[in-house]
Amino acid sequence: MANEPQRPIVTACLRWLWPVARWLLQSGVTWKEFADLARGVFIDVAEKEFGLRGRPTNVSRIALLTGMTRREVRRYRDSALAAPAPDVRAEDDLNHASRVLAGWHLDAEFIDELGRPRPLDARGEGATFAQLVRRYAGDIPVTALTKELLRSGSIERTAAGGYSVLRRFYMPRAMDGQAVERAGAVIADLATTVEHNLSREADEPPRFEGRAQNRHIDPRQLPAFRAFMEREGQAFLERCDEWLSAHEMPQGESTAATALRLGVGVYAIQERVVGE
Repeated sequence: MANEPQRPIVTACLRWLWPVARWLLQSGVTWKEFADLARGVFIDVAEKEFGLRGRPTNVSRIALLTGMTRREVRRYRDSALAAPAPDVRAEDDLNHASRVLAGWHLDAEFIDELGRPRPLDARGEGATFAQLVRRYAGDIPVTALTKELLRSGSIERTAAGGYSVLRRFYMPRAMDGQAVERAGAVIADLATTVEHNLSREADEPPRFEGRAQNRHIDPRQLPAFRAFMEREGQAFLERCDEWLSAHEMPQGESTAATALRLGVGVYAIQERVVGE
């Protein structure tokens, strides 16, 4: 199996998963969280969009389509019915750094009488930072985790040589919440257009999707290209916005059942050419 040539869809997935994995790691999302999310999405899509004769997909067909067992599908469905709020995550789903920070805020041994996380000595007897890491990060080296928490601004050194905590949750690179949500919408829009063009019926028109690129550009031209994109890309989007505004349905006639969302996205491409 390992020597079999990869299917084009697998090769394509490896390409788009690379920047997604980078984004998730920068945001403190572990592979297990992503895998759990992917499992749920596979089940939901199979159930809602792959039914026969307009009916929802049954458990057996979902299992067949997704490669999961029927028990896994039922377990997901049962757990989804009583799922916690989106911002509540089980401790096992948190990465090691987040578990340490959560323990620092919740474990009675590491908080003061007012329930606030105490500054901790680096090492020694009793409630120390090293003890906290051993308790919540398993076999992760204390030195490595300390460097990462310091680098991300999650903790700081005290004048006494110990550590105090600055954040409740681990975020390797701070990202504005609204910007993250917008980024997810942009990726979803592009992926939806690409998927439509690949799977559409022969008599169904494609959606516009194109690129302009060149792999032999002098890096010194990057500032000029950025200025060009800002000028021309913004002008194009403004013209699109004017067209869309001029073709809106009259107020009062637009409903969720009749209105259509239309639009266009523009994005820049930049990467180093390797291996040529």
